[in-house]
Amino acid sequence: QVQLVESGGGLVQAGGSLRLSCAASASMRGIDAMGWYRQAPGKQRELVAVIIGGRTTNYADSVKGRFTISRDGVKIAMYLQMNSLKPEDTAVYYCNFRSVGYDYWGQGTQVTVSS
Repeated sequence: QVQLVESGGGLVQAGGSLRLSCAASASMRGIDAMGWYRQAPGKQRELVAVIIGGRTTNYADSVKGRFTISRDGVKIAMYLQMNSLKPEDTAVYYCNFRSVGYDYWGQGTQVTVSS
């Protein structure tokens, strides 16, 4: 069973930056999509950013121009650089690796942006 280990969350003031990391505990092949999701209190989990097929990136409108998703194919890791953070970015952030036959989630990391 592969585990996804996240790190990098924390408390930051509005306008600040954080970098989230997500690493797989074992080797993986054929990952179709690697994505970051977030869930704020009382809200549904939403897609923040995703890399499809190792190349195509998509972002939620709310984070375009501020967040950047990237991957390291050798380390089987994924990152989310978050700049110009806003209080509304406060949420638990989850990473996700999926393909045919599997759908792995990280444990979540808290990001809190103070105003």
